[in-house]
Amino acid sequence: MDTGIECTFGKFAGDAKLCGEVNTLEGRDAIQRDRLGRWACANLMKFNQAKCRVLHAGTWQYQAQIQVGWRMAGEQPEEKDLGVLMDEKLDMSQQCALAAQKANHILGCIKRSMASRLREVILPLYSAFVRPHLEYCVQLWSPQRRKDMDLLEKVQWRATKMIRGLEHLSYEDRLRELGLFSLEKRTLQGDLIMAFQYLGRRPTGQMGRDS
Repeated sequence: MDTGIECTFGKFAGDAKLCGEVNTLEGRDAIQRDRLGRWACANLMKFNQAKCRVLHAGTWQYQAQIQVGWRMAGEQPEEKDLGVLMDEKLDMSQQCALAAQKANHILGCIKRSMASRLREVILPLYSAFVRPHLEYCVQLWSPQRRKDMDLLEKVQWRATKMIRGLEHLSYEDRLRELGLFSLEKRTLQGDLIMAFQYLGRRPTGQMGRDS
């Protein structure tokens, strides 16, 4: 499928993504060469035109129209890709708000459905059903603004406040009592782990080349 593709091409399950730098007409033409359309025709397949989207990332005033097969792909100011919402400015504030909304919804369900407020009950439920919404692919959309980080942190603040016997403690003291880290520290820890894994996969001679 990716034979002859000149741009960055990614595949995951039933999705395909084509990325390229379009700051010249030549760059636009490199993306537009319809090799994917010809591949689909040769294999008696069709792309789902309703799901073909174009996201222009950047500030260049010229935005190329991309055609898939015989139809123009729809242009969107934002797009959700594998559960992560991003916009044309690569601003992740909307994704942070979406993650916090989902996590708060699940936390509200736990609060309404569970009579017990013991840490043995609330903490495992929070770790299993709430926190994953705040950390899914967070290395990609890690909050860059304090207001976005505070929005996510507020979810864990609410969860720890629910636990009986800890209501009077400050957030930092509740985390210490429960043996938890703040979400900001967990995000930093995840970044370091991913960086270590990335460097560990590289040949020894390349370790310091672009660091």
